Amino acid sequence: MTSREPGGPTLRRSRAQIGVGRALPILVMVLTVVADLVSANEERYDRLLAAAPALAAVTWSVRGTVVIGVAAMVLGVLLGTTSGDPFVPDITANESALGVVTAVAAWVSSARTRYERDLREVTAVAEVVQRVVLRPLAPRLGPVDLHLLYVAAAAKARIGGDFYEAVQVPGAVRLMLGDVQGKGLGAVETASVLLGSFRAAVNDAPDLPALADRLEEGLGRYGAWDPDTDAAERFATVVLVEIPDDGAVARLLSCGHPAPLLQHNGRVRLVSFADPSLPVNLSGLLDARHRVEEIPFVSGDRLLLYTDGVSETRDRNGAFYPLQERMSRWVDEPGERVPALLHRELDAYGAHGVDDDVAAMLVVRRS
Repeated sequence: MTSREPGGPTLRRSRAQIGVGRALPILVMVLTVVADLVSANEERYDRLLAAAPALAAVTWSVRGTVVIGVAAMVLGVLLGTTSGDPFVPDITANESALGVVTAVAAWVSSARTRYERDLREVTAVAEVVQRVVLRPLAPRLGPVDLHLLYVAAAAKARIGGDFYEAVQVPGAVRLMLGDVQGKGLGAVETASVLLGSFRAAVNDAPDLPALADRLEEGLGRYGAWDPDTDAAERFATVVLVEIPDDGAVARLLSCGHPAPLLQHNGRVRLVSFADPSLPVNLSGLLDARHRVEEIPFVSGDRLLLYTDGVSETRDRNGAFYPLQERMSRWVDEPGERVPALLHRELDAYGAHGVDDDVAAMLVVRRS
């Protein structure tokens, strides 16, 4: 199961708000007519009709806005005639004002619809980029089930600085989850370079250290090709995992990444790395080789990979989200439910909701 930007309630709220917005101009006209008819002659409400086309410009099309403006003008004439106003100058002045408001509202509606059309086109491009850069995660690969939570921090964004990939290779499944330093398009660029390097090397690399070296080489080559790009300066934390088909173990290599959580025999603990590597694009600072940790990973075990958007979420008092404690509560929850539970908890726990890129991958061993 893949959960990307779970936003059902938000989408429903947006649709409800649009529905209310579209109803408001009509409601204003109805209430104005009722108020004007039931009030004394000296109390006039027909001037409020100008609010109808102004409100329509927010949610209605240009044609709809003009129709509502014309309807308001017709009602203005009828109310003025009913009240005995002279056509000149009272009704004429009121109609002129309504005509001006309607014309301005139609222009605003036209500008808004052009902006919305451009936004839809940009969103469509972003969705294509998402499918190319961050492909949907297969729910099952080899001996494991995979469940993903992915939320980009930027409003309306499809991709952030967190990235993931899972590939079945001969005899094993190899996974990667990482987090690029910083945010914005530069972080997305670096993430795409690392994903490309992983995909190019994952089948041929003999082991995880060789695969980590290929990530380093790929980002280094990209930075040398265009030294002015942000990718030349950015670094990324990465965790690589290899789960063999015929062994009850998992092999992990951490490049400065938060330690995954292992659920084994009903208990949840952090995976300990005796000698984690430096983040990708910083390994040249030290002359050290990558070290792989091997842990038991039998049928029914779970491994949670996550980025610091999960572990460093803070409440209003500055306390970090207690991820290990929460995962211990969910040992009996079906794996497909965990991403939604985690997202809901993070959104409720954070002082400002989920305000950073978040990626979490739950790996469940079936056999």
